[in-house]
Amino acid sequence: MPESLPNPPAIPSALTVPAALRPLRLNLAALTAEELQHLLGEAAAQRLMPEISQARLEGRAVAGDVIPREQEYQPQAERNWGATPELARQLSALRQELVALGGSDLGVLYQPLLSEVRHLRAYLFTPDTAVALRWSETPESVRAPTPFLLAATLMRDRASGTAAVLSSTSALPFVPTQSEETDARLYQGASAQTLLETHRVQVSRHGRGVRLGQVEGHGLADWLKVYTAVRQLNLTAWTRRGLLVQDG
Repeated sequence: MPESLPNPPAIPSALTVPAALRPLRLNLAALTAEELQHLLGEAAAQRLMPEISQARLEGRAVAGDVIPREQEYQPQAERNWGATPELARQLSALRQELVALGGSDLGVLYQPLLSEVRHLRAYLFTPDTAVALRWSETPESVRAPTPFLLAATLMRDRASGTAAVLSSTSALPFVPTQSEETDARLYQGASAQTLLETHRVQVSRHGRGVRLGQVEGHGLADWLKVYTAVRQLNLTAWTRRGLLVQDG
């Protein structure tokens, strides 16, 4: 009788992957009708609605795009940005305007985990505002937004129930909706100066922002701290709403 062969190694499965490491996906069935339209476009949302409605009745999720647990920011070497002459002109004009308004240019970062609009140029505006000039070098859909600005401030005192203020010039709304602890507003098509002025007014209504740029050489770390905190606020809120489901 031949010797018995050793048991083969176990084949890893989703069940063996710690829950904290499994990818998160957006649960389309938990989005509102308005969020679905903003995310997919009206026509695509209408086509998907029968499946969404059935999933809601059955209490199951409809998995959408992967939602990274943490964003990755990769510093980029400086070059002439802009995939087209028009995009290059827009980026150059916005860069000059932001520096003229007092912004500290922290360089360009690339976010590989995003499905689109992966490039941004980071700025700090003292005393408390982190700004991102965002654009796409490789737009993948006709709905890809033109370059836009995103300003963020963390609040020092959350007594008002607001932990952060977020302002954007994007033509596309925030999807999913931002955390209820974030005062998020759109000023579509506004100039950089108008965005900063209105953003500061909103911050002042909630108190004082967390001071940034106090230590020389720590500007980018301060910038990342702001956007990481906003990200965590959203993940907590989206989890509470049932908007995130784990693969496996």
